[in-house]
Amino acid sequence: MSDNIAAQEARLGHRLIAPAALIIALLILYPIFFNLYLSFFDVELNGDKSLVGLNNYKTLLSDGGFYSALWTTVIYLAGTVTGTTVLGLAVALLLNQNFPFKNTVRALVLLPYFAPVISVVFGWQFIFDPVNGIYNHVMVEVLGLVSERQNVIGDPDSALWVVIVFDIWKHFPIAFLLILAKLQSIPSDQYEACAIDGYNAWGRFIHVTLPECRFVIGTVVLLRMIWNLNRFEDVYLLAPNVETLPIYIYFQAFTGVIDQGLAAAISVVQLIVLSGLIWFYVKKVLNW
Repeated sequence: MSDNIAAQEARLGHRLIAPAALIIALLILYPIFFNLYLSFFDVELNGDKSLVGLNNYKTLLSDGGFYSALWTTVIYLAGTVTGTTVLGLAVALLLNQNFPFKNTVRALVLLPYFAPVISVVFGWQFIFDPVNGIYNHVMVEVLGLVSERQNVIGDPDSALWVVIVFDIWKHFPIAFLLILAKLQSIPSDQYEACAIDGYNAWGRFIHVTLPECRFVIGTVVLLRMIWNLNRFEDVYLLAPNVETLPIYIYFQAFTGVIDQGLAAAISVVQLIVLSGLIWFYVKKVLNW
């Protein structure tokens, strides 16, 4: 009798999760496998395709533009993931203290994350405008650190750092929110015991705060790695001359000499790189 009930419950569970599993298969698994399929073809915009086997991957390995985009992506990923995590942790520690209008300040900190990306991008482009921008006015006329106005976003090298700073400013609130929630759950007696043992504020941070927040910080870093390796809209809208892998894939697939098969091959490589980064971080860094 109990075996019958268990079997019925198992069948009911399978029926309940079937719609979600179908949606996941359609929205995630199908595009992945179809993209892998396309990477072995020469694909035209009208849908015609011819089998080329591994030629797209061979072309990719000899493409200097791909390696340049990969290196740009590494710099972008390292800068944004580190910046958002460190700034989120610092702001969370600061706003975990008691002071007047604390909740108002916390709400204001979240504004960059919820602001529409298109509006804040235009704001940042105005800041760095070479003619009327605030940045050049301050650097040239107020501080005198440079002798002439510069097109910071127009130069791919400097534009990369603008994009990194923009991403840190735009997305650190989510790191702040997650870390702050964890900080508020740490029992105060742990800090008291640490203080009795003679540790100062830095010692309490090292021996209590960081160990308690390790899982949350690890989650923040992991999510930022996934999101930022696939980040397209922020980079493309602010500085399309910064060719990270998603931007490079877009240019290959839809502009210039259109080669959607090669773009699909780059996407496959990007997936492999992302999977490798996640595996290394989870197994070797977090030891999960």
